[in-house]
Amino acid sequence: MKKIIILAAVSLFIFNSPVHAQALFIAKGKIEFEKKVNVWKDIDSWSDDEDGDNWLQQIKKTVPQFELSYFNLFFDDSKTLYQPGRELPVDPKIPDWFRGPATDNIVFTNLQAQQSVSKKTVFENSFLIQDSSRKIEWRITSDQRTIAGFDCRKAVGRIMDSVYVIAFYTDQITTNGGPESFNGLPGMILGVAIPRINTTWFATKLELVEVKPQDLAAPAKGKKVDQAGLLKQLQGPMKDWGKSGQRNIWKIMI
Repeated sequence: MKKIIILAAVSLFIFNSPVHAQALFIAKGKIEFEKKVNVWKDIDSWSDDEDGDNWLQQIKKTVPQFELSYFNLFFDDSKTLYQPGRELPVDPKIPDWFRGPATDNIVFTNLQAQQSVSKKTVFENSFLIQDSSRKIEWRITSDQRTIAGFDCRKAVGRIMDSVYVIAFYTDQITTNGGPESFNGLPGMILGVAIPRINTTWFATKLELVEVKPQDLAAPAKGKKVDQAGLLKQLQGPMKDWGKSGQRNIWKIMI
């Protein structure tokens, strides 16, 4: 009986270890992503005016360099749901207006039907965006890195005509999804970097949990619109915001 208990304990440890996770082809579970925004670089990009730059340098001294937040991605072999995860204490040094729009997105993607439903909060307005999944022409490279214990390959794509996206995916997780609305690579995207908005998303861990139907339920509340309609609504009020307005549009439309 003692031998049976020991074997069971060892089997449970191996099953839940990163080594075992890499040995399997995984089709369902939960991934935590850390989203990191370089606040200082955001501030640097606000102005080209010398006097304005001096003022902005003073602002940088009052806020942390990075803003962190966490999201969970539930997935099975055909669907994903990306939503806010564990909360961190809000740093009082970062004013709410520094955080920008669309910071608590919920994104449901039906990979089989190539359809998505997203809930995004944009300056106190809640939008429910229903549209086809974003299609990105990825260029897969030979570069590799390890993320959350998984061997990943680098790919480069472009969205919204001029915004380059760097992604890292693993084929050890067979669902071809990722954080936010990113998908379309031959495996799960575990890392994303968008230099134009000074933001990255990287997986911190995978949990081999049972994924229930409610874990993959699409959001249902908000003003209904498609991607083109949302973009049109944003371009009107933000056209006079200069570079700041354009960056806000990119952040919202990802």
